[in-house]
Amino acid sequence: MLLADFGTSYCKLWDTTAAAPQLIATKEIDPGLKVDLATGHNGKRHTNNYVNELTALARGGNVLIEADHYTLLDCGSRDIKYICYEQGKIKNMGWNAECGASMGFTIELLERYYNLDFTTMQVPASSFSVTCGVLGMSHIFDAVVGGASEAEAVAKFVKGIALNAYNFAGNPEIIYLSGGLCDNPLFVASFPCRVVLLGRFVLLHGLKAIANQVKNLQPYMP
Repeated sequence: MLLADFGTSYCKLWDTTAAAPQLIATKEIDPGLKVDLATGHNGKRHTNNYVNELTALARGGNVLIEADHYTLLDCGSRDIKYICYEQGKIKNMGWNAECGASMGFTIELLERYYNLDFTTMQVPASSFSVTCGVLGMSHIFDAVVGGASEAEAVAKFVKGIALNAYNFAGNPEIIYLSGGLCDNPLFVASFPCRVVLLGRFVLLHGLKAIANQVKNLQPYMP
C-alpha cells in the first residue's frame, strides 16, 4: 500500500512493503501520482482516501510515543499544529496556518540566501518577536541595516519562530517535535524546554495505523 504526506515543500511517500519512507521535493512529484491513503496540504489531489492532518498527527503520536501525557508539535514548511494528550486522551489541539505562515519554508530560504550553516550557529541571547515567517523577515533586514551580521539576525529570527511555536503549543515542559525543522539544530536548541525529535514521518505512521484498522480501505486502482 502506498501512503503519502503531501506537504507544501516536501512530500513523504511510504510503500509499506519497503523498509523506510522516502522524502521528495514537492516540485518533483508527478502531478498524476495516485496513492492509497494520503494527508497533507496537497493530499486531496492524489487520493480518494484523504485523512485530515491533525488526525494523522494524533495517530502517529500514538504509535511513536509511549507516554500517555504529552504535547506533540508539528512544524512544517507552511504551518504549525499540535496535539496535547492527557491520560491517553486528547486534551487540546491547534492548527496555525496564518500566523505561522510559511515558517519552515522561510527558514530554509534564508539559510540558502545567506549561505548559512544552522549546525554551527549558536542560539542568541535574545530573539525577535516573530508570529509570521514571511512578515517577520523585516526584522532581519532592519537588524542588518543597523549593523548586525546576517547570521546574528537570522539566528534571532529562528529563535523567535521557535518561541512562537512553543507558546502556541501551550508552553509544555517537554515537546515531541515532528516535521522538517527537526533537522535544524538551531531551531531545536532555541526551545526553552526539553525537545524529543520524532522526525519527518510521524503523519505517515499515523496513516499506516489508520490503514491497518480500516478493513474496507481499497488500494487505489488506476
